[in-house]
Amino acid sequence: MRTYRELFRAPEFTPLFLATTAQTAGSTVGGLALGTLVHSATGSPLLSALAMFGPSLAQVVGATTLLSAADRLPPRAALTVLPAVTALGTAVMSVPGLPVWAVFAVLFGLGPLAALGGGVRGGLLHETLTADGYLLGRSVLNMCVGTMQICGFAAGAALLTVLSPRGTLLMAAALYALAAAVARAGLGRRAPRAAGRPSVAETWRDNARLWSSARRRRVYLALWVPNGLVVGCEALFVAYAPRHAGLLYAAGAFGMLTGDVLVGRFVPARLRRRLGAPLRLLLACPYLLLALHPPVPLAAAAVALASVGFAASLLLQERLMELTPDGLRGHALGLHTSGMLTAQGLAAALAGTLAQFTSPATAMGAMAAASVVVTLLLAPGLVAREHGADAPDAPDTPYVPDGTPPAAVPEPRNAGRHADGAGRDGAR
Repeated sequence: MRTYRELFRAPEFTPLFLATTAQTAGSTVGGLALGTLVHSATGSPLLSALAMFGPSLAQVVGATTLLSAADRLPPRAALTVLPAVTALGTAVMSVPGLPVWAVFAVLFGLGPLAALGGGVRGGLLHETLTADGYLLGRSVLNMCVGTMQICGFAAGAALLTVLSPRGTLLMAAALYALAAAVARAGLGRRAPRAAGRPSVAETWRDNARLWSSARRRRVYLALWVPNGLVVGCEALFVAYAPRHAGLLYAAGAFGMLTGDVLVGRFVPARLRRRLGAPLRLLLACPYLLLALHPPVPLAAAAVALASVGFAASLLLQERLMELTPDGLRGHALGLHTSGMLTAQGLAAALAGTLAQFTSPATAMGAMAAASVVVTLLLAPGLVAREHGADAPDAPDTPYVPDGTPPAAVPEPRNAGRHADGAGRDGAR
């Protein structure tokens, strides 16, 4: 599966794409409205950054309590109910006179549900597509995110000039409701990918199993930390350039879209193996320029160039799927999403704190420098594993959700493909 036509012919990919489009648009418009609302009410760079990215911190709650449900719930029901609840919560935040602390309470209440939704979507995508179509499908969904962020930030900025921030939040709630309706009408009924009842204990066991592999740990850290630190820079756009924050966000979305198109569709596999660390360095280095507070057009160009580096995550997601058995793939992707967004929320809080005591420009430079350092520290171990320079980990035991003895469990589908992790590369 190497063409977009083949991809959209895959059953259920189109409704999944459309539901993701509506949900991303709602998140983009709502996030900009919330950041503006909180900044105008408090004047605090920290609180405005937390309004846009702080709910990601609550993803860690979902990752430690709800993720076992990602493979144990019917996908259509989950992808209908979760955005509907988010629509209701977003509408509540638009109530006039609602105090800032109540806005944050609703935001952090929705965070754990987002962790579960990410796992369900990721698992359904992998289940819907053939093994050789996953990277292309993931890149198209990322392109959808980039496009909707460009349009969403532009539309959000326009709506903020016509409506109030609370009116813009109502538009975001309508988009979430649309995502729920598309999922309900377009997705077919599928059985859960794993047996058994979801529980907190099962979530902890599956998390421990995923984290027990040294190869998966390296992939997770590379997915979470460099990316999160750079998103800490993005969290300061409102404080950095209040009148031009929408432009900076749109430039970042354009860069991400460009990177996803190039890596997902045009870069051959033999070159992808060498692009992980360079793309993660590209993600951070242009932000060093913003520490000098250049003119807005130059800052926007730097942000666009840096955001091409987000395509590194496509490669690492592909690798993560190669290292994970079928019955854990939704959980593994949910853990990736939750860990990434938690890292982004922590980085947003750290960047906002630094900006409180220095300036947004100085804080951006510091976060970008930290991302470069982390990428350089992780690169040797990832390169060694990718090229088979060190001994592979012991193979995973078969996934046994109901306690059946391993000998009685059939070998997972595709278990023999790249079992040593030294095949195709992986890096966002």
